[in-house]
Amino acid sequence: MGESERFARLRRILALDADRDCEEIFRLLAEHEFPWDIGKALEFALFRTYAVPAVGRLLDRTGEFVRCPQRRYDDTTLLLYEIFHSGPSGARGREALARLNAIHGRYRISNADHLYTLSTFVVTPTRWLDRYGWRRLHPHEVRALTNTMRRMGEGMGITGIPEDHAGFVRLFDDYERDHFGFHPGGRRVAEATLALFASWYPRPLRPAVVRAARCAMEPHLLAAFGFPEPSPLGRALVDRALRTRAALVRLGPVRPDSRPAAPVPLSYPDGYRIGDLGPASSRRPRREGGRTGREHPDQCRTGPQ
Repeated sequence: MGESERFARLRRILALDADRDCEEIFRLLAEHEFPWDIGKALEFALFRTYAVPAVGRLLDRTGEFVRCPQRRYDDTTLLLYEIFHSGPSGARGREALARLNAIHGRYRISNADHLYTLSTFVVTPTRWLDRYGWRRLHPHEVRALTNTMRRMGEGMGITGIPEDHAGFVRLFDDYERDHFGFHPGGRRVAEATLALFASWYPRPLRPAVVRAARCAMEPHLLAAFGFPEPSPLGRALVDRALRTRAALVRLGPVRPDSRPAAPVPLSYPDGYRIGDLGPASSRRPRREGGRTGREHPDQCRTGPQ
């Protein structure tokens, strides 16, 4: 495969407007150019929020991420997918945003914590792709990604949203410096999430998966959870493995337009409705237009063990 074919979608993206067409650009990035990378980056983005004691304490108190980690992971993944696939301004995107707001509305979450969470959705993917993407993001793409997240934040009613990527970076770094800290609830949620990630792999590989995930975390994030610092060799091996994967992806086939990446939720094998997502206590009467599928009780479903 020639360089021209590999970079054809980038040329298509550069022909779009990063402000007007930001949702389309992000969809091309997340579903075609970098689906695995952006998926992993957003997993780490949400994971980082547990290191804020107020957030970690709240999530631990609900018990949802410890009792039903696969179900809550799938709910979060599907809500974000609906928001980004349709766009925060699209019909299903607006419905998913309303569902997300209904879930968050049950709790006292400060605007500052919402802002930080939004910043993780901007900064974590861009930094991940700069380091481990098969190519680096073009500034045009960074602007489009930032604008898409700004639209989502506006739909969530968040105030004080930064105007550009640099503003999100400052907010992200300042907030982590000033607010990261250890809380036993945050650690419990983090451990449950790491155990979930490991459960997707054969049992003999699970300890290595957890160690690899920790090797990808910065020292201040590890310290906030009370996790030990990995060995330099372990960090180097994980870094090299991710960079090698990027090089292989660059040499591999381009994902066709006809095959966009989409989540495969283990908790909803027969389909889902947007109104079904999230804890049962936060659900509103079902709306029309959701995806058809059998109703699911609010029970924990786990993937293959």
